[in-house]
Amino acid sequence: METKTLAFEIGTEELPAFDLHDATGKLGGLMSDALDAAMIPHGATEVYTTPRRLIAIVHDVPEATEASTEEHRGPSVHIAFDDAGNPTQAALGFARGKGVDASDLVRRDEGGTEYVYAVVQTPSVQIADVLPDLLRGVIESISWPKAQRWGSRHEQFSRPVRWLLALLGSTVVPVEFAGLVASNETFGHRFLSPGPHRVESADALIEVLRGAKVVPSEQEREESIRLQVAAIESATGLIADLPARTMEEVVNLCELPTVMVGSFDELFLTVPKEITVDAMLMHQRYFPLFNADGTLSNKFLITSNGDPSCEEGIVDGNNRVVAARLYDAKFFYDEDLKQPLSSYVDRLDSVVFQEQLGSARQKTDRIVALAKHLCADAGLSGKDAEDAQRAALLCKADLVTGAVVEFTSVQGVMGSYYAAASGENDQVAQAIRQHYQPKFAGDDVPDTSVGKVVAVADKLDTICGLFALGQGPTGSSDPFALRRSAIGIIAMLEAGLPISLVPAIDAALDAYAAQGISFDKDAVRADVVDFFVTRTKVMLRDAGSSADVVDAVLSAGVVEPSVIAARVRALEEARATSADTMEDLATAYARANNLRDASLGTEVDKGLLTEPESKLLSAIEAAQSGVSDALAGDDYPAALSLLASVRGPVDEFFEKVMVMDEDPAVRANRLRLLNCFVGVFADVADFGLMAKA
Repeated sequence: METKTLAFEIGTEELPAFDLHDATGKLGGLMSDALDAAMIPHGATEVYTTPRRLIAIVHDVPEATEASTEEHRGPSVHIAFDDAGNPTQAALGFARGKGVDASDLVRRDEGGTEYVYAVVQTPSVQIADVLPDLLRGVIESISWPKAQRWGSRHEQFSRPVRWLLALLGSTVVPVEFAGLVASNETFGHRFLSPGPHRVESADALIEVLRGAKVVPSEQEREESIRLQVAAIESATGLIADLPARTMEEVVNLCELPTVMVGSFDELFLTVPKEITVDAMLMHQRYFPLFNADGTLSNKFLITSNGDPSCEEGIVDGNNRVVAARLYDAKFFYDEDLKQPLSSYVDRLDSVVFQEQLGSARQKTDRIVALAKHLCADAGLSGKDAEDAQRAALLCKADLVTGAVVEFTSVQGVMGSYYAAASGENDQVAQAIRQHYQPKFAGDDVPDTSVGKVVAVADKLDTICGLFALGQGPTGSSDPFALRRSAIGIIAMLEAGLPISLVPAIDAALDAYAAQGISFDKDAVRADVVDFFVTRTKVMLRDAGSSADVVDAVLSAGVVEPSVIAARVRALEEARATSADTMEDLATAYARANNLRDASLGTEVDKGLLTEPESKLLSAIEAAQSGVSDALAGDDYPAALSLLASVRGPVDEFFEKVMVMDEDPAVRANRLRLLNCFVGVFADVADFGLMAKA
């Protein structure tokens, strides 16, 4: 059967860039699913999108579906019909399920037994007759974070729909939506070739758009931008900063991207580069250009959707926009410098951290108190402890400075500049700059122990406060990004900050209690500890650790993230290098754990022991003290090595000794010995969880 190409275009007013990117990834699946549901055969689906259109091109669509006949065997005749020949409920239900009437059921003899059959005939259907409703359904199935109605219409879409094009080959498919009826006309670049443009066939749509000054896909537009940027870098010797998220947005702000070079007065280079970069990237979607030595230049890249022949006017207009933003930035920066950073701390009383948890000033006080606890726990003293306290006091002060109020993404960064200008030492300034780190999985942790202390104090205060209010994460909802904060804390512990998390949680909760906030401390403490254990488990699994090893360590009751991680890695390493020993130990442990009777205790009567039992007891006693010392010194590989030394004696024990002896005294004594054996493992891991079934 002859096949044709289906082209479907939804033309709109300019769509939000990130929403368009998400829709681009979903449209192909929505179209394929709709065709599959209608049992329409088809080939590959291609998706093209620009800020003003969504296009799906489907190849190899037949003109009509093929007629088909399906036969379905049902119950035997004596079950399907009663003695009077009337259909039973079994026959009626079977027929209903197959979409036929019971009177149409066919009887067939199969080896002496008659069965009823439902013969379902599906006639051929013209695809063009099915597509109008199907394509309208595709429009309605595209989900948007925010949708709108327009005019007097009731239909909703991200932005008003202005035209529809639908072609099966050269035949127009009359899709109706929002008062529009699809045609074979499209529209080009809004300024350079608006149209309308007639499209003779579905296969011609993309080429018509290219001729109408439209680059029809995200990938092509990004490639074009990057090639133009590379040419400018080569010509100027400058290096562009092209953050992925900004690039993703810029790609979906233009249909014909032209990269141009703008510039600003070198006067603005005296402003911290982070503000200037923020003003360009976050506010104007320009790409900054850097000198070869990493310093910021006074040039930047504009990605224009306008007429390339008007470059001079476009660049001039964008230069004026940047100048206005940078004048603001310089003004705020200069004004902020007129006072020392410490003078802004008390103004934090006017900033609400969280309605029930108080102001940013109260949060600052809690961070200071928690930093003091963490310094003591980490063994920081002298200048480091003083710097941590000072950085904790000043870390939120820049929130009320003019520059940060205007350019929120540079909080912390501006605080470090203001701290340095106020005479604070380098370590304090650096800790202020880095205390929001790590901001995401894989981000750098603060460079110094002082910075880590302040960062942990800040994040842990937020986590404990919101848990105290019962506002911890639920399911996929985490509006305060507490999971990200927990991951950051765990990363800092993993990076070598020598603190115990559970006492720190207690200190953080005590600070809230002292502030007069009412909550059940024991319950909240348990919830926060469990939250960190769960995050640690997820992080280890994501990093490739085996589920049984992670569960074995957690079953030992370990709750400190750094301890959990160290034990999991040590156990993974031991199992990788001594697979047979670890497997045999796990099997022996599981067997012993199943037989033991904890109620009997661990007082073994040596007078009742046979030679294999005596050997096992000696091995247990030798390992017991060694394992305790190894755990006290955080030497988990050594602890596992000591446990491995028990393998031989326990194998011999199970081979030569009948545990459940007929003599009650002997049996009880052997069970106590197994209690001792299991007890050696208790503080390390539940080896039974690693035993193969």
